[in-house]
Amino acid sequence: MERNLAHVCVLRDEAAELLCPALSVEHPGVIVDCTVGLGGHSKALLARSGPNSTLIGMDVDAGNLSKAKETLREFGDRVRLFHANFSQVTDVLAETGTPAVNILLADLGISSSQLDDSSRGLSFQVDGPLDMRLDDRLTTTAADLVNKLDEKSLADLIYQYGEERLSRRIARRIVDARKDHHIERTGELAGIVLRSYPPEKRSGHRRIHPATRTFQALRIAVNDEIRALEALLASLPTVIAPGGRAGIISFHSLEDRPVKRAFSSWVEAGTGRLVTPKPVVASAREIQANPRSRSAKLRVIERLAA
Repeated sequence: MERNLAHVCVLRDEAAELLCPALSVEHPGVIVDCTVGLGGHSKALLARSGPNSTLIGMDVDAGNLSKAKETLREFGDRVRLFHANFSQVTDVLAETGTPAVNILLADLGISSSQLDDSSRGLSFQVDGPLDMRLDDRLTTTAADLVNKLDEKSLADLIYQYGEERLSRRIARRIVDARKDHHIERTGELAGIVLRSYPPEKRSGHRRIHPATRTFQALRIAVNDEIRALEALLASLPTVIAPGGRAGIISFHSLEDRPVKRAFSSWVEAGTGRLVTPKPVVASAREIQANPRSRSAKLRVIERLAA
């Protein structure tokens, strides 16, 4: 069942305020929203950047692109949307004949509409098929990983991408459970993970559910998210025009660490200036309105002129 909760755009105003100084009415340019989602960030960036700036929007979720098209309809032909992973940003820019861009934003989070759609299997809070693909063109699902990986590989995956200390115990219980039948539902997997925890650590008073890290690990692996992020970061020096700005919104340390390293390397090489020496986080008011924003971190860098 789909719960149809409204998606709330994380750090929208902060991102627009920090990125849009790279553009103005007098100096219009090109914006790339690498994760256009439902169009909230893109709309804010276009509204602030002057009437002659244009936007290239990308997303791996075809459904998101359809919704973003409606959100951004008022901007007409200033917007071009592409069904692509942000690791392909250089290919998309080549296709549009864009040598470099003035603003680039990537929000690495999962939208509420994706999390709350049970058919995607991204959340253990609503039972659904164990899928987790953000891009329907991918062929490997979370069920494939859970049912086919050997115990060591599964434990390593959960530890590496979920930073889960009980990864070996969880992997062992998964392998034992699948001896009887394939694990195909999110509810069943969540139950297996929960039972892997000692009774005293299964409390409903925990800040996060015991299955959170395992589900995160599987989602990252299915969508190859870390490799895609590394590819995006590697492309930024050639994608961002001098004086342009790049902003990345991350939600956990596996994402934030490579962003911090990449931006620091720009500074050390003398090719970049940190606009945010410390990451920008959501205000108490935003967290109250949207609890999923509590782990968001926004880092922004400006490319220095040659």
